[in-house]
Amino acid sequence: MSFGFLPGDGQPDFEALLKQFSEMGIDSQTLAGAKSFIENMHSSTPNQNLINQSMLRQIAKKIIATKSDLPIGVSDQDQLSQSIAIANTWLDTEILFPASTLPSDSAWSKGTWLDESLAGWQSLIEPLATGMADALAQVVSNPATALPIELAGQLDQSPEQQEAMKQMVAKLLRSFMGTLIANQLGQGIGLLANSITSANDVAIPLLKPDSGPHLIPQNILEWSDGLGIEKSEVNLYLALREVAASRLFAKNTWLHTYLRDAITTYGKGITIDVDSITRQAEEAISAGQIDINNPQAINIALNSGLFTPQQTPAQELALTKLEMTLALIEGWIDHVVSQVAGDRIPSFSALIENSRRRRATSSPMQQLFASLLGLEVSPRKMREASAFWSEVKNLRGADGRDKCWEDPAFLPMPKDLADAKAFLDSVTVPDDLSGLL
Repeated sequence: MSFGFLPGDGQPDFEALLKQFSEMGIDSQTLAGAKSFIENMHSSTPNQNLINQSMLRQIAKKIIATKSDLPIGVSDQDQLSQSIAIANTWLDTEILFPASTLPSDSAWSKGTWLDESLAGWQSLIEPLATGMADALAQVVSNPATALPIELAGQLDQSPEQQEAMKQMVAKLLRSFMGTLIANQLGQGIGLLANSITSANDVAIPLLKPDSGPHLIPQNILEWSDGLGIEKSEVNLYLALREVAASRLFAKNTWLHTYLRDAITTYGKGITIDVDSITRQAEEAISAGQIDINNPQAINIALNSGLFTPQQTPAQELALTKLEMTLALIEGWIDHVVSQVAGDRIPSFSALIENSRRRRATSSPMQQLFASLLGLEVSPRKMREASAFWSEVKNLRGADGRDKCWEDPAFLPMPKDLADAKAFLDSVTVPDDLSGLL
């Protein structure tokens, strides 16, 4: 790895470095973000976030613009407010979590959802960017594992100057990694904004607890296109999903922290095995998978996960917790909505089947987590989670089912989904402890 530097003043030639990144096939949007990071590197404060919200917004808005972002009309507000009001009434009889005050703007544009969710996205994914950046910086700065870095004029520099240069490169690459993650995340958020039907449709707690439920009429119209189902039924079904998710997240604010902690654990376990990467690269070149004379091919290989390191047991457990939590959230939403709407909405079966099919086959949320973490929540796991919640209700009633969310330690693991009773017995302290003495 060879980086260009200006001799004499000891300052790196950032333009030369960016040129080399560009030759690797990295897109101009990422380079622009990297240049901004580089220009502000010396003035940045310690522990500054690697994922920049302004950059996320800029990238996501460009994706949104490809499909437009229509303003919200009075008719949309009125119709969706009615749907949310009905959904609240129906769910009052089924779930323990109370309704929040109905918002004055029940309908949101894509841009409004983007602005309201950015802080949540940044908080959730920042630990991943930090883990990847720290791993890359470690490779550069650690003498035992450092990649070869050619410094122009290094023979004329003292060991202290060379070490200072190496630390500066490490810091630059750390910032650049943050930019790469932000670019990928921003594109994913933009794709989500073009597809989600409501503020909490991603089934992840991203908004402020008091945000309340909101629907996105432009995307609802596209979601229902070709179904041949009455608009009022579509609106009500999607309002039920949104209200259920909104109530769950507002009452159980620990969920965001739990997911973030799992991503933090995964991020801390990221390492870069230089020897392994070198070996894989040599094998890929020999097999014709990489053309060493084509930098773009190398970049494609990196992005496709050719050099993905082995996961540690802690990382595997973190991914399992993430998958289970996301599946349990989706499963609970499907379950409670089915309880109140299965016999009330004539086209309910078609609506829930369409919802499940789209999440399984073309979900930007699935694609985002797959690209960032290598995590895919299987449709089968979501169905098993829904059946699990149904069995918990049979055993403990609706209130007992929902009280399970109060304790983070409760969340079951994959093997627990098949036998809800055995799991509940294993995590329940009996009222009478005399039998244990």
